[in-house]
Amino acid sequence: MQNVPNLVVMLTHHDYTVENARAVFEESARSRAAYWGMKEEPLPLEDMKALYGRMKALGKTTVLEVVAYTEAEGLAGAEIAAACGCDILMGTTYSDRIHAFCREKGIKYMPFVGEVVGRPSVLKGTIDSLIGEARACLAKGVYGFDLLAYRYEGDPSALIRRFVAEVEAPVCIAGSIDRLERLDELRAVSPWGFTIGGAFFDHRFGESFPEQIDRVVGYMEDGPSQGREEDRT
Repeated sequence: MQNVPNLVVMLTHHDYTVENARAVFEESARSRAAYWGMKEEPLPLEDMKALYGRMKALGKTTVLEVVAYTEAEGLAGAEIAAACGCDILMGTTYSDRIHAFCREKGIKYMPFVGEVVGRPSVLKGTIDSLIGEARACLAKGVYGFDLLAYRYEGDPSALIRRFVAEVEAPVCIAGSIDRLERLDELRAVSPWGFTIGGAFFDHRFGESFPEQIDRVVGYMEDGPSQGREEDRT
């Protein structure tokens, strides 16, 4: 039986945490999403700590995704994750120092692979090179990977199929998952998880934030509702 990919709800738009993240979370706290995350910018640390604390009090698994490409910036992001008690650190370019810090703090590390540039981020590199990089990181003991598949300059579908099949670790497909056709692709390939942030703020899956979350979770578990044309729009 295939794994049902986990939805990681990101309180982010255009790769930055939204200012009203706390209010959005409270509105949706009783939705079906178990995984919740933010980016490292721009909320003050104390606000992030309070919001992550609230998430954990409600039994959520917490994620910080750091859109940074230097070791110093990535390590600073890891320190934020530790200060906030996050369960998972996603993003950063892989670094032995960041990895060692995450191990020390009990944080699961899921770095980017490939050449990631810009914000919103773009992924470059050949599929073979991305898989090779991932295997090298796995040999060092990382937990999994943050794959910007739909921001890839090549063929996203081919990348997803090969990477999930050939990399034996949790893979989170991140960025630009904004239509049901992409959910169909993820259901077929069955990665560990995927993120949605901006698409919820743009109402790509419905009206209210919690309704969209529940629709996506239900869609991933059960597929399109039989005879409901709106599930294909």
